[in-house]
Amino acid sequence: MRKLLLFLLLAAGSARAEVAAAEATIASLQAEMAAGRLTAVALTEAYLARIDALDRAGPELNAIIELNPDARTVAAERDAERRAGRVRGPLHGIPVLVKDNLDTADRMQTTAGSLALVGQKVPRDAHVVARLREAGAVLLGKTNLSEWANFRGNNSSSGWSSRGGQTRNPHALDRNPSGSSSGSAVAVAAGLCAAAIGTETNGSIVSPASANGVVGFKPTVGLVSRSGIIPIAASQDTAGPMTRTVADAALVLAAIAGRDERDAATHGIPAEALAALQAPLPPHALRGARIGVVRGPFGLPVRLDAEWDRIIAALRAAGAEVTDQVKVAPLGKFGGATYDVLSYEFKDGLNRYLAEPGREAPVKTLADIIAFNETNATRVMPFFGQQDFLAAEKRGPLSEPAYLEARATCLRLARTEGLDAALDGGKFDALVMITRGPAALTDHVLGEGSAGGSSTLAAVAGYPAVTVPAMQMFGLPVGLSLVGRAWSDARLLALAADFEAQTKARRVPEFLPTAAVP
Repeated sequence: MRKLLLFLLLAAGSARAEVAAAEATIASLQAEMAAGRLTAVALTEAYLARIDALDRAGPELNAIIELNPDARTVAAERDAERRAGRVRGPLHGIPVLVKDNLDTADRMQTTAGSLALVGQKVPRDAHVVARLREAGAVLLGKTNLSEWANFRGNNSSSGWSSRGGQTRNPHALDRNPSGSSSGSAVAVAAGLCAAAIGTETNGSIVSPASANGVVGFKPTVGLVSRSGIIPIAASQDTAGPMTRTVADAALVLAAIAGRDERDAATHGIPAEALAALQAPLPPHALRGARIGVVRGPFGLPVRLDAEWDRIIAALRAAGAEVTDQVKVAPLGKFGGATYDVLSYEFKDGLNRYLAEPGREAPVKTLADIIAFNETNATRVMPFFGQQDFLAAEKRGPLSEPAYLEARATCLRLARTEGLDAALDGGKFDALVMITRGPAALTDHVLGEGSAGGSSTLAAVAGYPAVTVPAMQMFGLPVGLSLVGRAWSDARLLALAADFEAQTKARRVPEFLPTAAVP
């Protein structure tokens, strides 16, 4: 235990051993605690020290917006339970970070990175947070994010919030971490926690996971409750795990998935889908699996085209039947329908969130937030505005024909003519696509540059997607996404775990000042 903790504390030992400890999996940490060589208190202290060394000092990653003042106390309680013979499950005593748009009914804030919500008192934990606590996890703190989960205004810089400032990519500190779950991805990549929770409406888990070289899992919408999470769009929002390995993501997902009376979307979860999440990941899942390769158009850098031969070779080496150049007809044809859906649902969902009984927020409506931002523009809007807020405030109720037509268009293009047609037409177990290009430079003048991205189909359809580290470009990570049918989450995790085992593409960040360009 002493050796492990010293390495986590960056206080002693070789660089190789230090990295190995910071990369420890949930299973390995659990084994150390079960053997009595490690305690939850010591592990929590080690992560807190690493946060101090890397997030607050050193490279100053700025991934964590707030630490939990009760983390040590909770860890001590988990240790006492273990000594008494009660171990709640695989997450017992494991330090976890959550994004700052999940309600925590404790001494921490819930603000979505916005100064407008500072001082909010929430009625209860978000369902995801409650499940983590029930599973025995130690809530270490909350992560920074793109303010309002990157739905506020044009030309934003991902990973920046008026409350938390700018998060930095640990692979190259001048590069953007992507968003909106920026802090969660960076914290996991840098070994500041065992796992983290992100949220996604369109790309906010998979994009930062890819840009920071970690695993990000976006569940089927409805598998994980959204109650107590500051919303964007009810038809697309979901929380999900961000981890260093697929196996860790599976453990976290199994803990947080399930029915919640406060979220109707969870009421239709098939029993077999939940049962599959509780089973161990089967080995060699790619053997005999039918995989379709979708190359775009996703606006990706052209030089990534050359990587497909290697990716396809790895899939085939694992025993998969791969069909290249699968076409998904609706790509690029969504027009403004996706934005219309988000804009309508944002106003409806946020006003409902703020009006929840027992919630005490300094702002009561979207209109109040707009007014706050205008009054405090110097602090809140120094780099970009609130065009998304202004557009949403003009929207009417969800019964309006414009909303209903936009939603129907999205479902037709993303599901019926999109993923359903592609998956069923080729009898595929999953489609694979490059998640996004390498991280762009952080730029508060012009906003984050585009690196392309393939998240829209799964996001709009509400289907599961997982990104796994697949390659490096000038030292910057690039992930591969696997997308499946609704409720195929466990199967998708198994396929992703096999790809991960075949490629071993994850690289530990080196906190370089800039990308390793020759």
